[in-house]
Formats: sequence, C-alpha cells, structure tokens
Amino acid sequence: MSTSPALGTHVVVVGAGMVAHRFVESLLSRAGEEWRITLIGEEQRHPYDRVGLTGFFTGASADDLELERAVLADDRVRFLRGDAVTRIDRAARRVTTRSGTSVAYDRLVLATGSYAARLAVDGFGLEGCFVYRTLDDVEKLEAFVQRRSAELGRPLVGTVIGGGLLGLEAAGALQGLDVDCTVVQSSDRLMSAQLDLPAGNALRRLIESRGIAVKTEAVTTRLDPDRSGQVTGLEFRDGTYARTDVVVFTVGVRPRDELARGAGLDVHERGGVLIDAGCQTSDPRVLAIGEVANYDGMCVGLVAPGYAMAEVAATRLLGGEASFPGYDLSTKLKLSGVDVASFGDAFAETPGALDVTYADPVAGVYKKLVLSDDAKTLLGGILVGDASAYGSLRPLVGGALGGDPAAYLMPEGGVAAPTGDLPDEALVCSCNSVTAGAIRHAVHEGGCTDVAAIKSCTKAGAACGSCVMMVKKIVGTELAGSGAALSNAICEHFDMSRRQLFDAVRVSGLTTFSAVIERFGSGRGCDICKPALASILSTLVRGHVLEGENATLQDTNDHVMANLQKDGSYSVVPRIPGGEVTPEGLLVIGQVAKDFGLYTKITGGQRIDMFGARLEQLPDIWKRLVDAGFESGHAYGKSLRTVKSCVGSTWCRYGVQDSVGMAVQLELRYRGLRSPHKIKLGVSGCARECAEARGKDVGVIATEAGWNMYVGGNGGFTPRHAVLLAEGLSDDELLTAIDRFLMYYIFTADRLQRTAPWFEDLDGGIEGLREVIFEDSLGICADLDAAMAAHLDSYEDEWKATLEDPEKLRRFASFVNAPTTPDPSLAYTAERGQPRPATDDERADSRVLIAGTTLEVRR
Repeated sequence: MSTSPALGTHVVVVGAGMVAHRFVESLLSRAGEEWRITLIGEEQRHPYDRVGLTGFFTGASADDLELERAVLADDRVRFLRGDAVTRIDRAARRVTTRSGTSVAYDRLVLATGSYAARLAVDGFGLEGCFVYRTLDDVEKLEAFVQRRSAELGRPLVGTVIGGGLLGLEAAGALQGLDVDCTVVQSSDRLMSAQLDLPAGNALRRLIESRGIAVKTEAVTTRLDPDRSGQVTGLEFRDGTYARTDVVVFTVGVRPRDELARGAGLDVHERGGVLIDAGCQTSDPRVLAIGEVANYDGMCVGLVAPGYAMAEVAATRLLGGEASFPGYDLSTKLKLSGVDVASFGDAFAETPGALDVTYADPVAGVYKKLVLSDDAKTLLGGILVGDASAYGSLRPLVGGALGGDPAAYLMPEGGVAAPTGDLPDEALVCSCNSVTAGAIRHAVHEGGCTDVAAIKSCTKAGAACGSCVMMVKKIVGTELAGSGAALSNAICEHFDMSRRQLFDAVRVSGLTTFSAVIERFGSGRGCDICKPALASILSTLVRGHVLEGENATLQDTNDHVMANLQKDGSYSVVPRIPGGEVTPEGLLVIGQVAKDFGLYTKITGGQRIDMFGARLEQLPDIWKRLVDAGFESGHAYGKSLRTVKSCVGSTWCRYGVQDSVGMAVQLELRYRGLRSPHKIKLGVSGCARECAEARGKDVGVIATEAGWNMYVGGNGGFTPRHAVLLAEGLSDDELLTAIDRFLMYYIFTADRLQRTAPWFEDLDGGIEGLREVIFEDSLGICADLDAAMAAHLDSYEDEWKATLEDPEKLRRFASFVNAPTTPDPSLAYTAERGQPRPATDDERADSRVLIAGTTLEVRR
C-alpha cells in the first residue's frame, strides 16, 4: 500500500508520545491550511501523559491520562496508530511501517522517545519482572500483582531496582497495590543524579517513613526463579539475598535511535540522534525532538526539554528563528507525602558558587540554594521535605534573587519570601515554556482569573503541575492590583477554601477522600489537599489515622505515628498530662529508654522525649508503655501537643487554683484533637505565670475570682502574646469556652494556619470572638458543642489501637525482607552519659561508636 503527500508541505512525525503531540499542536496552531501532518505511533492508544503515569494507581483511568484529542481531530492530521515505522528511505523521502504502509514526506520529525533500559543480569525475563515506562507496562504490573497475591493468599513482597525519580514513583505505585516494597539503589543515595548526599539522606528518611524500605550501594547480580519460573529472590554483589515476588526495573532509559542508525543519520556514540540548536539532524530534511535527540552530548528523559524542542522544530519548519536553549534539568518528585525538588546547578559546579543551606532534622527538611560568588544570582537548589518554594525559586535561576536567601528557606512564619513579583521574562512553567509575562498577559488581556483558565490559555501547569502554586500567586497578585476578587481555593483540585471544604464535607456526610474529591473536586489530589482533608475527616468522621484511605493521606510523621529524626531514627513521646507523672511511670520510661538505648530529654512541654528508636522497635517500645498506662502524646500530629502547668495551689504558697488538676483535665479532654496546626495550652496557678500560659494557643491563669482565659498566643519565628478573652470563669464555664474556641478554630481556619494569625483575621477581632463563644452570635454554638462531644465519645489511643491490629503493625519493619534487622546506617556515640547520633568523623573511627544489643553498629 502506498500513499502520496497531499498538496502543500507534508510533515511525517514518527512517534506519538507527549513531545510529538506537543509538536503537532504547536505546528497546527500557526500553519496554514496547505500543511499536512501524518503522525505514526506504535501504541494502539491516543497520546497520553506519561508524567502522570503513577496516577493510574490512585484511580486515574487510561482515558483520564489522554492528552487533548482535539489536536489530532484536525482535518490536516492523519493519525496512524498501532503501526510502527520500520524503515526510513532518505533518498526517496519515504517511511515504511510494519503493516507495509509507505508514506512520503517533505519533512520528517523523529520523536521516537526512549525505552526502559534492561539490566544485564540473569533472570531479567522471569515471570514477575517488569519495567515502568508505558500504560501497557503499568496495566500488566497491576494485573500481575492482583493475580499473584490472590494465588499466594497474602500481600506480595516487591523490589524496585533503581532509586531515581521514576523508581521512587514506581515504589509508591507498588505500595498503593499493597505490596511491601524495597527500593534497591547501586549508588550511595536516592536520586543521585539530582540530590547531594545530605539531601539524599533526608529523602531516604522520608521514603522509609512511608513504609518503603531502601537499600543503597547494592548491586543486583542475579534473579532467582521458583519451580514455576516466577521470580522469587535477588542476589547482590556482597553475597546477600532478598526474597521478592515482583521486581520493577527503573535503571534508566535509552534513546530509540535504531531507525536513525538504519537510515545513516549521525548518532552519538552513547546513543541519540545528533541535532543542532534548531533540532536539525545531519539530514536537512529530518529533525529530531525529545528523548531520542542528542544535543551537546546529552539525551535527557524529561518532558520539559522535549516540549522546548517541539516548539523550536515547529518554528523552524514555519520559517521562523528559534534555538533550543539547552536542558533544564529541574525535577520534582510526584509522590504523596514526600516533597522533593532539584533545579539549576544543584551540585554547585559553577566556579566560585556559594551554598546556603537550612536543615530541620526534626521536621525532616533539608534545603540548599546555590548562589553566584557575589551571593546575588540564584544558580540552583535542592529542596527535600518542604518544596513549597520550588515554584517561586526555579523561575529565578540565572537572575537576581532579590532578597535574603534565608527568606526562601525558612519555614512558614519566618522571613517572608517574595511571591508573585517575578520579572516578565522569568520562566514559570518550564514544561511548556510559559513566562511570568505571558501569565500576566493572559490575566489582563485574556480575561483569565484562575489557574484553570491560565492552563487553558497558556498551558502553564498543564504538564507536571509543579508550577501551579506559582501560577496561582501571580494571578492573585495581578487580580489584587486591578481590584478584582481573589480565589481562596485550597489548591487546584478544590475550588474552595479549607473552611468551605470543611462545611461541604460536614453537610454532605461524605467519609472518604475519594468520595469528597469526586463530588467537590477534580483530579487525584495533591500533597496540599490530601493532608488538609485528612485533618477535616479526622474531626468529622474520626477513626484511626492509619485506617483505610486515611493512611495514604497523612503527612510524613503520621505514617508511622512518630517524629522522624535527622539520622533516620524516631522519637517516642508518651503523654504526661499536665507534666504530672508517678514514680512508677518514671521507672517504666527509664527502663524502656535503658533497654532500647534511647536518649532521653525533658521537653519544654513537660514531657519526656526518647530519641533514637528504630522503625521496627516502635511497636515493642509502645507495647511496654501502653501496658504501663501511657498513651500517644501526638508529638507527630497537627493536634493538641501539651498542656503545660505550674505546680499550683496544691504545693505552691502563691497558687490560688489547682493548675495541675485543671491542666490534666484539659489535656485528657483535648488529646487526639486534630486541627489545622498544632495546639498548645498552658495553665498557671497565679499571676506569676510560671507556665507561660500567655504564649500558648489557649492560656489559663488562675485568680481568686476564677480562671482568666487568653487566646491566640504562639511561639515560633513570629511569637505573639495571647489576648484576654474572658475573666473569672468557673471550671465548667472555662471548659465550655475552650471547647467552642478550639472547634471554631478547627471549623474555620485555613490550612496550616496557627491560632494567632487565624485570630488576627477574624471579623470583629476579640469582641467578635467573644460574641461567637458567649453570645452565640453566629448560631453555631450547638454545632461546636456537639462536635466536641463527638470527639470525647470517639477518642481512642492511636498506638493502643495499632498494637491490636496486625495489618497496621506491618508498617513497622526496618526492611521488607528482614523486618527486625537494624538499619546499618544508624551509628551513635556517647555524650554526657547518653547516646547521640555520631558525626561523619566519629563514624570513621569505630572506637567511639556505641555497640550493644540494642544499638548495634554494623559496618
């Protein structure tokens, strides 16, 4: 069969992936009616979003992932799918497909992409071994897991070989299929192409806190089968062995340049069709774009450079001037609960480059900015644990930072970083090459007033989505400048604020994230709306933090109900209401700390924090604490932390009320109460204020006439003193007032908003708050009282419930294949009679390391 080109210029595009789709769309938008395009793809599918492939495991269908069909519905386009090109005849300017179809071209565009690299090990082709590249791949993976787990009658054990960006997303997909997953990486850290060693270590702790095991510096040498030919285990270079039921290879990609080689085009020795800045190959009638193209000695498996090439190629074909600017290697991990981004010169390879770093080991955060030698120009950066600044920072690469670098690194509540004030030339969306100026133009000239409209108009945020928050900020700034109303949407998936979403869930009675997003939102959710909705559901629906869908919505620490520390261990904080503890309780805590080799410290909230617990030790530690009458102190959650108290009238000669008794009552009343942010209370037995109650969200100070209640105090980077709400309250009046204040805050505050800024934003200020709580000015006091009563009725200790549930306990394993094996990366030394994490120098000197039954150091 042979076809001839139609009148006019005929362009044949080989490959029907994201980059090819983008090229066709760009060319059609500017070409005349005389142009014709034939698109040839070997998959039977319409072009789809490979960047969002992991969404397939969180409910997205193949249809959801499809790219815009209207592009290929144009009369100028002919789409041949399920028919791969097998030969290019450059002399005749003709391609031949597998079916025998021959298509002539005036210009040829190669967009054949890449294929998943094959690991050269015995057993690669065993049943149960997969790559992670196409929709067919993930559909086969899902079908295998479901079938095999049913055959075995248990959840599968899985291994992902390759700890890069795609490998971690594949691990998240396996976990979503209820597979106990381990990521095996040959280098010393995860995402080694994007992250330095400190960042890689921080990422490892985040991944492990999700229940995904990590094995670094491990080279797989063989895969072993069972009698039926199913993969059953892996052997490593160091002689160790790990059992597995399913293996996913994510060891990189290779350009699909076999057609180009067969046609005699110049190809790089390491693979890829050589192109110039205009995307032209060694044949002036042939262009190459995307992952198959080799520019400046590199082929890159990211969509953003491919889109940039598509635009350049379309412009050149239409007679315009355009040049590929080089590779933007910025990346952002798409894994719920794990925030990671890398951009620009992340490894500070520029001569004279300076590093500015911020680390918060308790929160699991590591951030680094790379600056020019005069500390003025941003060159790149790494963000782990909190990548919220990525959208603001990446567009500034190569330009003046315009402020103190610390403003971009410090957590919320620190120095404010500039937002929405990017120069017009700053590239906001690298995937689609959209500048800040183009977004502003869309707002003022195109009438775009929200992110959805901007996406439709400019395509900013339509690919990987990492720039959406920056787009939202720019739109908000422009609308505010013109006096227009601003959207208060919680994120792109919910067109409502947290308060509106709270009311919607309360009225509708929906009980799961999937049901809520189906009715009130769109898409599959993100790391902004998922934890926010988890908090809302915990108030309205209640239930265990690790129950059902809830487990997939939580922030990092909530996944294992413990605070992750800088060395990858965890802290254990039992609740000690009001700071009051019996000698027997102290003995139990001391014995547990001694038996498990934990570092102990009295906290500012009058509790005892035990540091250095390994993941697999947490259930054993909590079993002993729960048996002794202790319960979770919720140090890991956005909830009530502590109620601090002085000794009060029981012992103190100045005390006028029983502050300890009241503190204990309050802590037992509000324990486990989930909220938009953490909550702290304080109770002082007299005006001397030894409990520092006026620095708390709710402060209670005793007087001869009763209790004085203060609200809206916070510590942190921007401390606020609490404001007097009421005086001379009785015990019952105080409890009712605090009930209503806390529930009103939980009902109406924004995501991650502390009580101090929430209180400052309230209509009517302190007088308005008094009217709500004491006069029921909004008519909601009955609802607030009922919500608190429901909390009191439904409270259960999360750790006690976990210890009674074998399914939940499966999360607490150091390694999937060796659940009780200590993490060999943990090392400690003694200081002031207690263990603490060893420094790098101390690790090199094994004589200073602690070794024993509970803190064994494996070298």
